[in-house]
Amino acid sequence: MSTVWLPLGVLAHARSGDKGDMVNIGIIARERHWFPVLKQGVTSSWLAEAWEEQVEGRIKVYEVPGIGALNCIMEKALQGGGTVSLRTDAQGKSMGPTTLTVRVEVDRALAEQLGVPLDEASQDRRGTIPIPVLA
Repeated sequence: MSTVWLPLGVLAHARSGDKGDMVNIGIIARERHWFPVLKQGVTSSWLAEAWEEQVEGRIKVYEVPGIGALNCIMEKALQGGGTVSLRTDAQGKSMGPTTLTVRVEVDRALAEQLGVPLDEASQDRRGTIPIPVLA
């Protein structure tokens, strides 16, 4: 299987916010039929690697196939939550858009078959913007 790396923002939109000390990121495919590619790239382990400096707890990814979306829950991600955290982004609102800058690995043939634009594709993760520590 030949793969390419794409910025997640090519495939999806995202919204995020807090639930106590958890961050919820909704990631919605830009085109509903791109959902299989989105599922392939966005995994718990991928999110854990992307947010390793921020998230101390479990990460779960739930599929919402009816709308072509993923619901990502990251526990212990806000240093105690919005009411006690001294973080710049205590509610995690920037975590969704920031996640869109990270490259995901996808099957090239599937992406081409579904019409995903590959203009920004690369053969490796280079070009991924490191996620800053939001302290």
